[in-house]
Amino acid sequence: LAHAIRLLLEYTETPYEDKLYSCGEAPDYDKSQWINEKEKLGLDFPNLPYFIDGPTKLTQSNAILRYIARKHNMCGETEEEILRVDMLENQIMDFRMSLVMVCYNPDFEKLKPGYLEQLPGKLKLFSNFLGDRKWFAGEKLTFVDFLMFDVLEQNRIFEPKCLEPFKNLKDFMDRFGVSGGTPRSPVGGGCRAGGSLTLPVCPQALEKVAAYMKSSRFQKMPINNKMAKWGNKKL
Repeated sequence: LAHAIRLLLEYTETPYEDKLYSCGEAPDYDKSQWINEKEKLGLDFPNLPYFIDGPTKLTQSNAILRYIARKHNMCGETEEEILRVDMLENQIMDFRMSLVMVCYNPDFEKLKPGYLEQLPGKLKLFSNFLGDRKWFAGEKLTFVDFLMFDVLEQNRIFEPKCLEPFKNLKDFMDRFGVSGGTPRSPVGGGCRAGGSLTLPVCPQALEKVAAYMKSSRFQKMPINNKMAKWGNKKL
């Protein structure tokens, strides 16, 4: 959930401190590292990921993304763009959860074929929605593009050839500057912004995102936490 947030922070050149939490091994999956701290942060709804920017303290990943995006005019400008952003934001979360529910299910191996069977149909809907636009809201990048990139990349790691039939989705992924699989950061964490920057978004900014994703600060996996049946281990 924090991956798209980190990418947006990199894109907007917002300095931040990345704090990661880990849980113990099976069977208990000890979460004391987070539990011992979560009530001390002043969060209204303690959860991961969280974001602290001076007096502003947020949880819920999409609320964090919208907060950062508003500072940089990345929530859509026209009514049509705003409607596309609002609808896609929620559609992406449904798509994300469909994979999460499979990955954390004890019957993962039984459920995986069914998920892969319906995956092309779901991807086709996103492909149709994107059409010949550069970005999902239109010609201008918005925060939902970072969400979409993250979830598509998860599915591409899950099934490497899943985007092959959809040239516009492959082109969309390539605009982030990384072809094929990208490295990923560990699951969970909090971010503290180093100040509220309002910087102009430059055309070269995605190159910074690509460089960030290729850097040694990233691990390709895990995507999910240790109790998941897939995506829970480093490569």
